Amino acid sequence: MSNEHLPILKQNKSRSKASRKIIITLLLLFIVLFAVLFFRSSISKVKEIQFTGNTYTTSEQLLEQSGLGVGMQFFAVRSSSVEHKLKSLPFISEVKVDKQFPGVITVNITEYPTVAYELTKDGKINAILSSGAAVSVEKSGIAIDKPILTQWNDKDANKVKLCQALSKIPNELTSDISEIIPSPTSSFPDRIKMYTKSRFEVITSISLLKDKIEYLNQITETQQPGVITMLEADSYVPYVAGADAPEDGQNDTTH
Repeated sequence: MSNEHLPILKQNKSRSKASRKIIITLLLLFIVLFAVLFFRSSISKVKEIQFTGNTYTTSEQLLEQSGLGVGMQFFAVRSSSVEHKLKSLPFISEVKVDKQFPGVITVNITEYPTVAYELTKDGKINAILSSGAAVSVEKSGIAIDKPILTQWNDKDANKVKLCQALSKIPNELTSDISEIIPSPTSSFPDRIKMYTKSRFEVITSISLLKDKIEYLNQITETQQPGVITMLEADSYVPYVAGADAPEDGQNDTTH
């Protein structure tokens, strides 16, 4: 190969580089144009929002709280942000957002379980959740299978502690409890009184309830109605026929 051909090879190499730059530039322009068209088209927008597992709130309320809306940019929706907003509601325990392209967002709601009920002053029924939140429910079709809370102040911190304690106890161990009222003392500021469907009066504390509940069921299943005390010491006193119920502190059996 003679030296006179070398300049021609260099010229071809320069043209090849220029061609590659033109191709890259055109490709970038195409990508930008495609992105603009895509994000302006309906395929990039939220078309459908579904909520599952919500009992105490409507989809409209959840939409407002979450900030979601049909027509917003699908890829602009941050799942973590939606989950954080919805979990701020006192009756929602867990939230999981599932985004399915194109345009479908499913929000799976897990609510705190109902642990008790209460009657309001105007005669309505509230479901009390394990978080302590009260949610109004319709009377029709409601099976009152949980204890009724009475005489409780909504601002009482012990009410929340009681709800948390009840949520950790299996339903079969609380099914006989019909009513729970606060009964604090200086020694036991979280003391409560419970009344059962089997006609027992039970004196205990919120902090001891989870540990004492099995003993309670052993007594109610084997003994005649009476007063059960489950504090530092456990005691049971049967009602005397024709007499008033025993005063607190009277007992005939101590464990």
